[in-house]
Amino acid sequence: MWARWLLWAKALKRQALILWYASRDPQTPLWIKLMLAVVIAYAFSPIDLIPDFIPVLGLLDEALLLPAMIWLMMRCLPESVMTSARAQAQAHTGRITSRVGAIAIILIWLGAVALAGWFWFKPAN
Repeated sequence: MWARWLLWAKALKRQALILWYASRDPQTPLWIKLMLAVVIAYAFSPIDLIPDFIPVLGLLDEALLLPAMIWLMMRCLPESVMTSARAQAQAHTGRITSRVGAIAIILIWLGAVALAGWFWFKPAN
């Protein structure tokens, strides 16, 4: 059973990589690129919609929501884009890095900490 989960996780990661390359293809329509940006950011972000420490519900987004979003996006892409993206993902070695993505995640966390600090230390009325 554990081997099946590992295969599923690898397939999910490969599909997210295909979507990454599809989002960079000039033939991809703008509305799909915007949706892909949301799905890819969610797939590779350490920030979850439902935090993982919440029992059962915390893992539902990875088990249900993320695969559903990936499936939907793969159905929306033109076949020529999918073929090109699959070829690029197959040839890919290494890691994908994005400075813009890293900066965005850092800014989100800093904003969350600043907001929490503001609520924690704001003067009482």
